Amino acid sequence: MSATALETPAARPARRRDGVWPRLLRDPVAAVALGFVVLAVLAALLAPWLAPSDPYDNNLLAAMKPPGTEGLPLGADGQGRDLVTRLLFGLRVTLLMGLVATLAGGLLGMLLGFLAAFYRRWLDMPIMRVMDVMLSFPAILVGLAIAAIAGPGIPAVVVAMSIATVPLMARITRGSALVVMQLDYVVAARAVGCTDAQVILRHLAPNCLSPIFVFATLRFGQVILLGSALSFLGLGAQPPTAELGAMASEGRNFLFFAPHIAVLPCLLIFLLVLAFNLLGDALRDALDPRMRF
Repeated sequence: MSATALETPAARPARRRDGVWPRLLRDPVAAVALGFVVLAVLAALLAPWLAPSDPYDNNLLAAMKPPGTEGLPLGADGQGRDLVTRLLFGLRVTLLMGLVATLAGGLLGMLLGFLAAFYRRWLDMPIMRVMDVMLSFPAILVGLAIAAIAGPGIPAVVVAMSIATVPLMARITRGSALVVMQLDYVVAARAVGCTDAQVILRHLAPNCLSPIFVFATLRFGQVILLGSALSFLGLGAQPPTAELGAMASEGRNFLFFAPHIAVLPCLLIFLLVLAFNLLGDALRDALDPRMRF
């Protein structure tokens, strides 16, 4: 007789109640991705204490030194600045830009999505058509337009990334909310006289958080890539600010003489985006009730 058949009735519910984190950590790829994200966040938070030098301290005598020379584990950039320090502070700025843009665009998109789903008769058509118009403009063009109006800089990139996040989050939220609104407990809450705000905040929003959280995790990696691309084009962080996209842009001038200056920030961007994508995929599986059995 198989082990499954010998399970007691008390053991089966325990398997069903298996939490998200245990299932997530049992996946080795997800565990590695989560570990890398945690290390990246800690490194960004502790950058002032971990960095061996000042990120803006020039030393032209050490300019373009390769990794492992003169006490420089990862070498120096074109101005002789320690790349370990520059990468730590660049990681800090890049993650902060991505976090602010994802939160700002995500919260506004969630609000619009809930309103479109809950007041479908009056608001669904106008809100969704505006979202369709916003989706027709590539984020790079939005960044160029904002930079032309407000001037290049980190605020312009954050606004562009936030605007690019709003329509995607609104669509995800609306789709999830339309499904939840057909369930019995939402219908019952409306039947017993709960206000619209109570239905949305107590019953609708909490039960839509799983797909929203998964999308936000995936979107975070995309926002990092988009922000780095805009900074690479000169629209984001301006020299001498340490930001991964701007560092890659500065390093392209030395590709034939000191490729590590551009390769290292590009590699860090790649690993960040990959980690968030893998983590988002794993979260989707861990939060799916059909994957619990």
